[in-house]
Amino acid sequence: MDAKQMAAAAALDYVKSGMKIGLGTGSTTRYFVDMLGTKIKAGELEDIIGVPTSERTASQARALKIPLGSLSDIEVLDLAVDGADEVDPQLNLIKGLGRALLREKIVESHAREFIVIVDESKIVNRLGTKGALPVEIVTFEARAHIRWLNSLGCRAEQWMEMDGTPAMTDNGNYLAKCYFSEGIADVFDLAEKLAWRAGIVEHGLFINMATRIIVAGESGVRTMEREK
Repeated sequence: MDAKQMAAAAALDYVKSGMKIGLGTGSTTRYFVDMLGTKIKAGELEDIIGVPTSERTASQARALKIPLGSLSDIEVLDLAVDGADEVDPQLNLIKGLGRALLREKIVESHAREFIVIVDESKIVNRLGTKGALPVEIVTFEARAHIRWLNSLGCRAEQWMEMDGTPAMTDNGNYLAKCYFSEGIADVFDLAEKLAWRAGIVEHGLFINMATRIIVAGESGVRTMEREK
């Protein structure tokens, strides 16, 4: 069992019968959804309802016969489980390189507890030091939004597919990648600027959202928890 599988298995210990669960998107969460489906099929978990954060996760869950619902009918989720691209010491995250950041943030903001499953490589001292911050933008005047993102102390570029076409989200929007050479100095300030800018749909900074981080590595599994 590799580190991603170990983290996914540890998160499954928090799932109880009767729960309504937000199902994240990405390679690590895929293991969690597979394991959840196996538990349901074996009768070890009953009356589970999953709320997926992407069409990809929804398709996977349906294939595993995991019952699905929506936030239109479920006011509060008991739990949400998802991966992350980076995690800092304050449990703030960069998410969205799986292209589902908007739906992830919507679903996970409705959960009483948000568990993040990662391997050791995702732990950083400062967000933005290892990879890009994804930003979802509207298709109208996309170049203008990219130009503005470049004014924020980063190198911003439109996310393109291998064939040269723009990457699209499930919501029909474009994506940008923002690279910070020294990492993001102030995640709160950046999040506020992005939130107020017209044309910026959502950003991949998940601040003060995660309640528990399950980290797997060569030495086993450890847990980081938000102070209450």
